[in-house]
Amino acid sequence: MSTASYSERITMEPLVAAIDQGTSSTRFLVFNSKTAELLSHHQVGIKQSFPKEGWVEEDPKEILQSVYECMERTCEKLGQLNIDISNIKAVGVTNQRETTLVWDKETGEPLYNAIVWLDLRTQSTVERLINSTPGKNKNHLKHKTGLPISTYFSAVKLRWLMDNVEEVAEAVLTHRAMFGTVDSWLIWCLTGGKSGGVHVTDVTNASRTMLFNIHTLDWDSELCKYFDVPMEILPQVKSSSEIYGSMNSGSLAGVPISGCLGDQSAALVGQMCFQDGQAKNTYGTGCFLLRNTGIKPVMSDHGLLTTLAYKLGKDSPAHYALEGSVAIAGAVVRWLKDNLGIIQSSAEIEKLAGDVGSSYGCYFVPAFSGLYAPYWEPSARGIICGLTQFTNRSHLAFAALEAVCFQTREILEAMNQDYGVPLTQLQVDGGMTSNRLLMQLQADVLCIPVVKPSMSETTALGAAMAAGAAEGVGVWSLTPGNLTTIPTDKYQPLINPEGSPENVFSRID
Repeated sequence: MSTASYSERITMEPLVAAIDQGTSSTRFLVFNSKTAELLSHHQVGIKQSFPKEGWVEEDPKEILQSVYECMERTCEKLGQLNIDISNIKAVGVTNQRETTLVWDKETGEPLYNAIVWLDLRTQSTVERLINSTPGKNKNHLKHKTGLPISTYFSAVKLRWLMDNVEEVAEAVLTHRAMFGTVDSWLIWCLTGGKSGGVHVTDVTNASRTMLFNIHTLDWDSELCKYFDVPMEILPQVKSSSEIYGSMNSGSLAGVPISGCLGDQSAALVGQMCFQDGQAKNTYGTGCFLLRNTGIKPVMSDHGLLTTLAYKLGKDSPAHYALEGSVAIAGAVVRWLKDNLGIIQSSAEIEKLAGDVGSSYGCYFVPAFSGLYAPYWEPSARGIICGLTQFTNRSHLAFAALEAVCFQTREILEAMNQDYGVPLTQLQVDGGMTSNRLLMQLQADVLCIPVVKPSMSETTALGAAMAAGAAEGVGVWSLTPGNLTTIPTDKYQPLINPEGSPENVFSRID
């Protein structure tokens, strides 16, 4: 098909865009709503700052600017392809979850940097809260939130901002403060900011704050009282698929923003995991295994989280998921690059590890931000062990990839116990899945096939699907018969279960 006739065909079909604001980068992607084909995208890296040990921050204005830049560059690229941007009928938003922002609704200015989900500054607060509960129980709030009391979630980060940043405390007192996760900040700014911006979030993002009741699907006054958070600063909770407002400026001014999902929920939707029991594992900065449990929340006895999977429409039922969260996956590769300098780019790790084909007894537990599921131990720290004179950087690279696989095996085993039905294959996505060695290792460690879609941008696809399916947009059908089948690569385990590598996490305690 010639380029001209191809662009003419595209001109006829509705497009849906997605903002994918992740921990390490921002992307803007445009999909054909009939074929789920990715037509164009642009990506910009995000700087992380580490002002003190265990602290992780990002600049809210840089995050917002990166979104505008990605949108404008993508629109330019579409123009070069002769694709009319007026065919973009909706925009969806997906985002790094839990990352916490407070801004001034009158000036539109952030009052402090965004405190990133990985940040550990609230460790002493968390320990104090747990010690003050009956039986020193970290699951004290789990019956309402589905979550343990942990540094990971937004409420303790917000509490830290109110206690330690004068501007935040003052803005709360003078009723000028707005709290939000990254989705709320972006939607508020994109729909007008201080001039009529919409202050909203969706159920999936709200369910990661520790302030949200996963049964009533709204902010909980008792939880807000527990953390001493005024409810007036919270965004309004909406479904994951409805028109929240319209783009206020730029090339897409007037286009509705009609989808919003935390990144892991978006990946579940993008992987078409709409059936009870379906699961996906995303390999990004961290590693997140989610299994759809249908319209009833399943509480974990094995250290997993109960979270909102999606709510695709105002009147549609909420679906829940069990989640195994691993803090450090892709971040370990970034650490090898930025802190140790043993690789120049993240892509190099596959060749480096492949040169040796084994870690030769070297084990790496990358607990840089404590251990998340299933331990929830914020005081844990990283360890590299089994070193000999023979060990070199290739073995360390291999051990880093194995660490990602072992951590996944641990959360998968917990999930199989909680859910009662073992997974027979693992659907995967995220930046690290381009590493073929990692994917084969993962299949070998789990002893089940690993299935990777050929189009790896499933997180953005999920947000686009939610936006395109929203009432009032209606250009993307989510009925089972109409879902697009995306081609996949399958990695079969090459070793039998008895020969699968030993899990160091079960030995290092």
